[in-house]
Amino acid sequence: MTRAARLALASAGAAIAGLVIAMIAGGAAFPRIIPGLPDAGVLTRWGLPLSKLGMDLAGVLTVGLLAMAAILLPGDKGVLGKSATGYVRAASWTGLAWSVTAFSTLVFGMSDTAAVPVSEVLLNGAYLNSYATQTEQGVALTLVVLFGLAIALFARSSITAGAALGLLAFSVVTLLPPTLTGHASSSPNHGLATDAVSLHVVTLALWVGGLVVLALHAVRGAPQLDIAAARFSRLALWCYVGVGVSGVFSVLARLTSLSDLWTSAYGVLVVAKAIAFVLLGYAGWWHRERTITALAKGAPGAFTRLAGGEALLMVATVGLAVALSRTEPPPASIPADRAFELLGYPVPPPISAANILSLWWLDLFFAVVAAVLGGLYAAGVVRLRRRGDSWPWGRTASWFAGVAILVVATQSGLARYAKVMFDVHMIEHMTLSMIVPILLVLGGPVTLALRALKPAARRGDRGPREWLTTILHSRFARVLGHPVVATAIFISSTYALYFTPLFGEAMQEHLGHLWMTSHFLISGSLFFWVIIGVDPAPHRLPYVGKLLTLFVTMPFHAFFGVALMMTGSVIATVYYDQLGRTWGGPLLEEQQNGGAIAWGFGEIPTLMVLLAIAVQWYRDEDRKARRDDRKADRGGGNQELDTYNAYLARLNRADRAADRAADRAADKGE
Repeated sequence: MTRAARLALASAGAAIAGLVIAMIAGGAAFPRIIPGLPDAGVLTRWGLPLSKLGMDLAGVLTVGLLAMAAILLPGDKGVLGKSATGYVRAASWTGLAWSVTAFSTLVFGMSDTAAVPVSEVLLNGAYLNSYATQTEQGVALTLVVLFGLAIALFARSSITAGAALGLLAFSVVTLLPPTLTGHASSSPNHGLATDAVSLHVVTLALWVGGLVVLALHAVRGAPQLDIAAARFSRLALWCYVGVGVSGVFSVLARLTSLSDLWTSAYGVLVVAKAIAFVLLGYAGWWHRERTITALAKGAPGAFTRLAGGEALLMVATVGLAVALSRTEPPPASIPADRAFELLGYPVPPPISAANILSLWWLDLFFAVVAAVLGGLYAAGVVRLRRRGDSWPWGRTASWFAGVAILVVATQSGLARYAKVMFDVHMIEHMTLSMIVPILLVLGGPVTLALRALKPAARRGDRGPREWLTTILHSRFARVLGHPVVATAIFISSTYALYFTPLFGEAMQEHLGHLWMTSHFLISGSLFFWVIIGVDPAPHRLPYVGKLLTLFVTMPFHAFFGVALMMTGSVIATVYYDQLGRTWGGPLLEEQQNGGAIAWGFGEIPTLMVLLAIAVQWYRDEDRKARRDDRKADRGGGNQELDTYNAYLARLNRADRAADRAADRAADKGE
C-alpha cells in the first residue's frame, strides 16, 4: 500500500474516531428512548452522522483539491500544470462522492425527521419527495446533490487556472446550504450565528482541505512542494484567523452563559474543539518557523511528518464538528415574539437621535467586509510608502470615509430601525447604493492594488496581481462594466425590488436581507465606477458621455420616489404586520415618507458626482496641456497646434490666391 493510501485511510479513521468519541461524550450515541414514541432506529442514529461526515469530508477534499490546482501550484500563462490538472480530475471524483453522500444524508435526514425506518423512506417515494422539496434542510441537501454533480461534470474537462478558480468558488458556495439550515438558523441571535457559521465553514474547508491535499502532495513526492507549502502557509494564517473569530462569535450566539461550557454536553464539545484549534495553530506556527525553511533547503522529511500528523488532527476535528452539529445547544430563553424571531432582537423603542447613536448591533458579515476593505487598503498604502512611492491623500480619505459610512449604515441604530421602519430603510438603501459607492470608487482601490502587489515570482504564473489583471480583462468584466449594462442594473433593480414581492421575501430572512443590502452596495459601485471611477475600466466614456449618463439616470430615481409617494397600498405588509410595532405612524405614511426621501436624496450624490467629474475633467485637460508643453520644449512640437496652424496657413494661401485672381480679373476688365 502506498504512503498516500495509508494517509487517506488514517485520515478517514481519525475522522470516524473523532465522530464516535464526540457522539458518545455528547449523548447523541445513546439517546433516551421513550416507550410508545416513534424512533427511526439505530441505523438512522448512526447512519445520519456518518453520511454527514462523508459529505463534509468530500466537500472539504473537493475544496482542497481545487485550491491546490488554482492557487497553490504555479501555472504557465493560465494553463494548469500536470500535477494541478490531476488534482482537478480528482476533484471530479470527490464532487461525485459529495453528491452521493449528500443524497445518503437526505435519506437518513428524512428518516430522522419523520422517525420512521430507512427502509420505509426508500419504499415510499412521497416521504423523500416532500422532505427534499418542502423543508429547508431537504432543499439544502438537494442543492448539494445537484451542485456536486455539476462540479463532477465540469471538472472533467477543466484545464485552465481560471476554470479551476471558478470551480473552487462554486464548491465554496456548495458548502453553505446545509450549514445555514442547522442550529444556526434557530439560535436566539440567528443573524450573528448564521454569519459566524458561514465564515467558519468556508475558512475551515480551505484550511483543512488545503492541508490534507498538501500532505498528500508531500507523501507522493510530487514536484513544486516548496512553492505550494509557502503559499499555503500564508493562506492558512488568514484561515486560522477566520476560524478563530467566527468560532468565538458562533459560540457567543449559542451559549446563554459561560457556565454552559462545562455544564452542558454542547459546551464540552466546544471546549474540545477549541483545544484542537489551539494545537493546530501551534502546528501551523511550527511549519512557518521550522519545516518550511527545511523544505526550501531540500529536506522535506520533517514537513511531511508534521503535515501528515496535522492533517489527521484536522479531519478528527471535522468528525468532532459533525458530532457537535448533532448535539443540541443549551436551551435558551427566547421570547414568544414573532418580531424577535424575524429580527434577532426585540422591536427597538421609539426612534430618536439618541437611540440611533446608542443602539449599535453587530452585523458580522458587513463588519468583516468593512474590516477587510479597510485593512487591505491600509496595507497597500503602507507598502507604497515604505518603498518611497506616493499615493494621493484625497483617495485615501475618500476610501476610509466610505468604509466609515458603511459601518454606520450597517452596525448602528440606523440598521436596527431600517428593519422596522420603511423610511429609515430607504435612508439606508440610498446611503449604501449612492453615497458609499461614490466614496469607494474615488478611492481607486484597483489602481492601488496594481501598484502595491508584486508580480508573480515565476514567469507565466498567476499571483494576486495577475489574477486581478485577468479579471479586469475578462469578458465578464467587459459586459458588466459596459455603461448600458451598469446603468440598467442600477435603475431596474430598484423598481424590481420594491414593486414585486421580492422586498417582502427578502425582509423575512436574514440571508435575504444580506443579499439585498449587498446588492445595493455592488450595483451602486458598478454604476459609479463607470461614471467617475479612477480605476482601469473596460469601457471609457468621454466626459460629456458621463454627464449625459448621469442626467439620464438620476430622474429614474426621482420617478421611483414619486411612484412610492403615490402608492395606495403598503409594500411588504405581511412582514411589517408581524413585527407588532406599537409606536410610529401608519405604515402607508412611512412608505410615502420613504418615497419622499428617495426623491430628494438623489440631489446629494448628483452634486458629488458633478464635482468629481468637473475636477477629473480639469485635471485631465491640465495634464494634456502640460504634456504638450513638455513635448514642445523638447522640440517635438504640438501635434494639435501644428495641425491647426497648418489649417490656418492653407486658408491664408487660399485667400491670397483669391485676391490675386480678383486683381487679374479687374485688370482685364479695364
